[in-house]
Amino acid sequence: MPPELPLRAVSRRGLLITAIVAVTVVVLVVGGGIATRAANGRHLGQVTDSQAEPVVTVTQPEPGSSFYSMELPGRLQPYSRAPIYARVSGYLKNWQVDIGSPVHSGQLLAEIDTPDLDQQLDQVKADLLTAQANATLAKTTAVRWQLLLKTHSVSEQDADVRNSDLAAKQAIVKATAANVERLQVLERFKKIVAPFDGLVTARNTDVGDLINVGGGIGAELFILSDTHKLRLYVNVPQNYAARITPGRQARLTVPERPGRTFTASVEASAQSVDPASGSTLVQLAVNNEDGQLFPGAFANVQFDVPLASANLRVPASALIFDHDGLRVATLGPDNRVVLRPIKVARDLGDVVEISAGLTPEDRIIDSPPDGIGKGDPVRIAPASTSDGMLAASGRRTK
Repeated sequence: MPPELPLRAVSRRGLLITAIVAVTVVVLVVGGGIATRAANGRHLGQVTDSQAEPVVTVTQPEPGSSFYSMELPGRLQPYSRAPIYARVSGYLKNWQVDIGSPVHSGQLLAEIDTPDLDQQLDQVKADLLTAQANATLAKTTAVRWQLLLKTHSVSEQDADVRNSDLAAKQAIVKATAANVERLQVLERFKKIVAPFDGLVTARNTDVGDLINVGGGIGAELFILSDTHKLRLYVNVPQNYAARITPGRQARLTVPERPGRTFTASVEASAQSVDPASGSTLVQLAVNNEDGQLFPGAFANVQFDVPLASANLRVPASALIFDHDGLRVATLGPDNRVVLRPIKVARDLGDVVEISAGLTPEDRIIDSPPDGIGKGDPVRIAPASTSDGMLAASGRRTK
């Protein structure tokens, strides 16, 4: 029996060691788990804190153009335009030119048959002959009475009466002769001629039409336009009227000449603002020697208006519009948001030009997150191609 005692002692000692090892393992496992959980908690807190700060893309304003390209509607008119009226009444005998015909100064346009005028001229010519005959008789009588007066055969009163009759008869001759000359001048208006070189843009008569003297009930027979040079009329908004000065160049296009651009030069301004439209009428001159432009046509006119100061260009996605108006979000030196009110000069689509509210050194948040507010901390995203895209879009719009 004695040999069993050492075995029991060894067994108890082994169990004790095993228990100690097990407890140690359990302590290590529990401690490791607690440490890992704490580390995970700290990491999660750091991630959560970093995620609380939005990541933003930052860009800077691009310098805009020093000129503003302004497009306005205009209307082309002939440099000289003359409606041709009749100066005598009658019937149209014939016409020599039709619409679209180029004519020269003095060229015959039409003839009028004037039987009434012809009869009046014949009558006043006969009246002139009668008046001249009466004046000749009165002169002879006056001379005779002057001779009789010297012999005291007649009184001075009778001689004065004969002299007065001579003067009256001579005045009638002059009046009748003037009437003859007047009708002869009117006779020359039977032929209607062009007053200057130009183009016939309207013909409102035909052979056999009753012609009345123009200016009253008479209608215009022809319209003659000088189209070698055209006038272009544009209503310029009051904001830019002072900058459209004589000599400034403009470009124009017309629907009937697609792909072609013509040049016009400012000649004059009305120097007044129309209260109804708030604009100033500006007159430009356009060379039309080749006849490509038509009087009366609509034209798109483009001016390059100099700006008082150069604008700054920012992407349209950077704009914030809310109850406080139009603003952009910029970054302060501590990467906190600063909201700045701005004034838009031009909307170019994906890019807008800002005339007030920014400086070239400002850092602008592109596509700011919803709900971003003043003083919010943000993190700047790594450099991307957004700046290059803005520069490219800016180059496209210049």
